[in-house]
Amino acid sequence: MINKLRIGIVGLGYVGLPLFLEFSKKFNVKGFDLSKKKIDLLKKKIDYTNQYSKKDLKKISNKNIDFNSDILKDCNFFIVTVPTPVTKNKRPNLSAVVSATKIICKYLKKNNYVIYESTFYPGVTEDVCIKIIEKETELIGINNKNKNKNLDGFYYGYSPERINPGDSKHGIKDIVKVTSGSTHSSAKFIDSIYKKICLAGTHQAESIKIAESAKVIENTQRDINIALINEFAQIFSKMNINIYDVLRAAKTKWNFLDFSPGLVGGHCIGVDPYYLTYKANKIGYDSVLTLAGRKLNDDMHNFILKKLYKSLNKNFKKKKYKFLLIGLTFKENVNDFRNSRSIVLANEIIKKGHNLDVYDKNVSIKEFKKKNKMNIIKKPKKNHYDAILITVAHRDVRKFKKEYLYSLLDDKEKGKIFDVKNVFNQKKFLTI
Repeated sequence: MINKLRIGIVGLGYVGLPLFLEFSKKFNVKGFDLSKKKIDLLKKKIDYTNQYSKKDLKKISNKNIDFNSDILKDCNFFIVTVPTPVTKNKRPNLSAVVSATKIICKYLKKNNYVIYESTFYPGVTEDVCIKIIEKETELIGINNKNKNKNLDGFYYGYSPERINPGDSKHGIKDIVKVTSGSTHSSAKFIDSIYKKICLAGTHQAESIKIAESAKVIENTQRDINIALINEFAQIFSKMNINIYDVLRAAKTKWNFLDFSPGLVGGHCIGVDPYYLTYKANKIGYDSVLTLAGRKLNDDMHNFILKKLYKSLNKNFKKKKYKFLLIGLTFKENVNDFRNSRSIVLANEIIKKGHNLDVYDKNVSIKEFKKKNKMNIIKKPKKNHYDAILITVAHRDVRKFKKEYLYSLLDDKEKGKIFDVKNVFNQKKFLTI
């Protein structure tokens, strides 16, 4: 079958686009995304995520991508890479996955494959997605319990994404890929397909639930580790001890884990723990540590603002301050500001009645204004601000000179620069 493989990728974002580009080097690949704007940009060789250049996208054939799902009609190996966020109540939101699954149902045929890459809690693939397909198509999901070859069925698997946006050192080719399948033979076949593009290797998990579990704990573990460092930062702040000096000393020990304090947002670290704790609660286990870490990280912006206000109030007698916030995305070197804790911090400043300018060279001002009511500027004002908050360590931000930052302050002696990520390692700057 490998010679007749026609891969259909549903979702061409951070996860789907890299898959499309790499698989296209080996197979016949079709890409589908609901966003007409995204498809139109890709056809012009423009990546809306700002991860790929026009040169990287030059081999994309316009006939192989579309916002019309009919482009998937001849595919026999479907990969779903759509977002799995949480609701306002921090519960899993599987609506995009359900929608993508129903789209695939229009084109799925006997002996085809369906692979999911989105973040799931253990059981979503088999208990949610496969049941939808069976209901919509009358095909049977073939697994180790019903390996009858005469069944009108399809095979399925789960291979969690490990894409790290903005990280050029850890692309698909450089990351070990976890794979799994519904039967022993299908798991082996799925693994062999991913091996074609994952040069660092693959790990074939013993079951789909194990692969789902591995995904959901990877970012949960990272979230808890960052929460621990954030708690250390708050403790040492009360002792007037610089957390970054402490970390530099501690990291000289061979087995000390290298994590830094900061704001934790985005689509993975700030989301995945809720998928795990949701499932844990369903089976009668009330998570303690995981949710405690989540709460601490979600509240970190309040600690930063409290520290900044305290410092400013020592130098000024003002009720309203003029702030500049530099960095609006959920992490460095990306243009995506969804789920950004910097924006949460900015909104808290606005709620207090202060004047705030926000700046991020990586963000489209037009797109930002559609979703946020704050004053995003093209260029910071000279001799204007009482305080500057640097919340995201973009490459362009790292190139700033300290003299330039001081030139933005109205009062160079009393004004404050809060370097949240300690980008500049300046003792005169405030840090977490």
